[in-house]
Amino acid sequence: MSEQPVDARPADVRPADVRPVGIDELLERVRLDLDRLTPREARDTAAAGGLLVDIRYAALRERDGLIPGALVVERNELEWRLDPQGSHRAAQAVSHDLRVVVICNEGYASSLAALSLRQLGLRHATDLTGGFQAWKAAGLPVDTGLPAGG
Repeated sequence: MSEQPVDARPADVRPADVRPVGIDELLERVRLDLDRLTPREARDTAAAGGLLVDIRYAALRERDGLIPGALVVERNELEWRLDPQGSHRAAQAVSHDLRVVVICNEGYASSLAALSLRQLGLRHATDLTGGFQAWKAAGLPVDTGLPAGG
């Protein structure tokens, strides 16, 4: 009699009393635990040694420019690049105490990304309220790749 392969996937482990959550409610819950920053607070955090992490996709970076000094990390690589214990970490990912400010385009995906980093132990991870668009609207520096005045 041959042995049947064992399905290593757990059965639906979600407790019966847990209901599905819509994205708006999930986002609201996540943000209760984040000390989200304004653009100027994010700038000050970076000036004090924190790390700005731009997770916008390439087309948005090309269209709108970059925040000088921000680490660009594609969202699907974020946890691998920011985990201080990870074998694929960025050089800047030196400690779980690092202050990380995640930046997306408008401040939605970055909240979920910051939660993910906190789950890795980066207890000071947060995000930028309003995202890159708020940074730009606040008149903070943006590198568009164009010559000054152009």
